[in-house]
Amino acid sequence: MSGLKILQAVIPDARTGLATLETAVLLGRTQGCHVRVLHVRPDPATSIPLIGEAMSGALVDEVMRLTETQGKEREAEVTALFEQVVNRFDLTVTDEPPGPGTLSVTLKTVVGAEDDVAALQGRMSDLIIVGRPGAEEEPALQATLNAVLLDSGRPVLVAPPRPVNTLGTHIAIAWNGSPEAMRAIAAAQPLLLKAEKVTILVAEEPDSTTSAADLETYLAWHGVTASVQPVKSAGIGGAAVGAALLTACGGLGADLLVMGAFTHSRLRQLILGGVTRHILDNATLPVLFSH
Repeated sequence: MSGLKILQAVIPDARTGLATLETAVLLGRTQGCHVRVLHVRPDPATSIPLIGEAMSGALVDEVMRLTETQGKEREAEVTALFEQVVNRFDLTVTDEPPGPGTLSVTLKTVVGAEDDVAALQGRMSDLIIVGRPGAEEEPALQATLNAVLLDSGRPVLVAPPRPVNTLGTHIAIAWNGSPEAMRAIAAAQPLLLKAEKVTILVAEEPDSTTSAADLETYLAWHGVTASVQPVKSAGIGGAAVGAALLTACGGLGADLLVMGAFTHSRLRQLILGGVTRHILDNATLPVLFSH
């Protein structure tokens, strides 16, 4: 990838969207690219649950009316958040290519199901940015995250719940030799080239014969100087490996983690727990995933 030109930031609402939007602006500024902010408003016509056929006409109308009202309220709040960030950072608002060559932003609202729309619209971007769902977050945000990871065909940057001040100064790479990890590294090339420091973390036996030393050499050919650091997990399974990776990132002071998503079989993840799931549930730094 020669560079990042278009980022898509999915903003469901103003409460959970601030950190995601600020992360997108921070990355867009360092890369000098365009940030398309996407807000998806629910379609009242598809908001009736499966039991809707047994609901009275009056109740169906009330559910649709409530969905429409809440959707418009959220849209207004996201618009206000967008304008607030634009004014605070003095951003250029445009959606006309090729753009000014520096950070530019635009807000796009689409009516539909957020997971489907985010994955489909995201295919026309170089990187999709979404927020990390907390334990208390609604399932819709989790569904959107799964959709963009598995169905968009694009790399995904998961923003932490709180805004960050730096991104990509010290990048950690979680290496297990998988194709997904290699795709994540390829997607992160524009960031790796600008990083002050890159550390390859090896917490598992590689899935292939490709070693961390091979990756170090590969990155050197692309102008990226990296060092290798083994990571020991306290137990067996994905959760233990994920916890060890996050601890290592904290100890290094890394401000971005690059890794493949769902690199092991579903059965293994069900039995032992998945590294990806643990990172998604617990990361406090931005994580760039590719599947």
